[in-house]
Amino acid sequence: MRASSLGRRLELLGRARSFRLLFFATLGSGFGTWLAYVALTVDVFERTDSGSWVAALLIADFLPIVAVGFLLGPLVDRLSRKRLMIASDLIRFAVFCVLPFAGSAAMIVALAAVAGVATGLFRPALYAGVPNLVEERDLPGANSLLQAVENLTWALAPLIGGVLVAASSPDAAYWINAVTFLVSAALLAGIPHRLLQAARAESRGHVRDLVDGAALVVLAAALLAVLVSWNLFMLASAGVNVAEVVLAEDAFDSGAFGFGLLVGTTGVGLVLGSFLAGGWLERWTLPRVYGVSIALTAVGIGAAAVSPTVWVAAVFVVVLGFGNGAAVVCNALLVQRGAPDHVRGRAFTVIMSSNYALLGLGMAAAGPL
Repeated sequence: MRASSLGRRLELLGRARSFRLLFFATLGSGFGTWLAYVALTVDVFERTDSGSWVAALLIADFLPIVAVGFLLGPLVDRLSRKRLMIASDLIRFAVFCVLPFAGSAAMIVALAAVAGVATGLFRPALYAGVPNLVEERDLPGANSLLQAVENLTWALAPLIGGVLVAASSPDAAYWINAVTFLVSAALLAGIPHRLLQAARAESRGHVRDLVDGAALVVLAAALLAVLVSWNLFMLASAGVNVAEVVLAEDAFDSGAFGFGLLVGTTGVGLVLGSFLAGGWLERWTLPRVYGVSIALTAVGIGAAAVSPTVWVAAVFVVVLGFGNGAAVVCNALLVQRGAPDHVRGRAFTVIMSSNYALLGLGMAAAGPL
């Protein structure tokens, strides 16, 4: 990657004030989301000593995202994206202020589902608004920076959350998490409404709006490419996610350390891939970068599966994560360029919901396999 490419992306944070605010809001929101993941999981398991309750928590985390896309997606275009994102942050702030007082695992799962709905509205609104904050030539770099910071929180926040919960209690993580969402909302408040949304979409009736969103994704070549390729990708990822712990503990006989090593190196690859994708996209065409990224992921998965030790596998898992991180940047860019602003929000929700639905089905099938 050329130094000028890196400098141009970092300069974007300095000269585009609204994008800078969105970047740090993403950092805060992402950190809070992954910090919560550890605290919620530990809290539910310690209260119930039940894997079934943990599974219910995980379902409550991603199932609302599926429901949002299929039932509420048009709201991302009809309502003010800025207000929607701030409301999502404030809802999650309220949820984590209540969680320390939750009296049962059922209440924790219910509150996690509420937070999941808010997250399901926040992320498509965020990525739908990015093209309005930066110039077209800066869009690849902007997506690269946002994905990199999201992946960085994915890599670091669970570790910090684990240390925090071990040193004190899940309640401490809940309070800190609440503050991160409040900070995110405050940062978003500084972005003018018009810069996140050119104009609100006119409604033709909620059901018709849902159909319009689905039709757009199917009929637009770029969006259909993302829908099909990333659904297949998510099915494969589901198998990898389920099999990873078995690979580490049984095939490599490396125990929990080996599993942690593979998860950690995946995070390293994701951060590198998403950050460097911006430079790739300045030199090569988007289809070329997208294809190479997915191919790198495939090579990483295959090579890790036939590696003789967990240490060798960890090297290839970095390659896996690298390809994955770069491909996700391409996904966002394809949708942003392929959908007009007034329907971009529902395009993101339809694709994200479909992806998470396939991920859940894939995990269910991968267990017995």
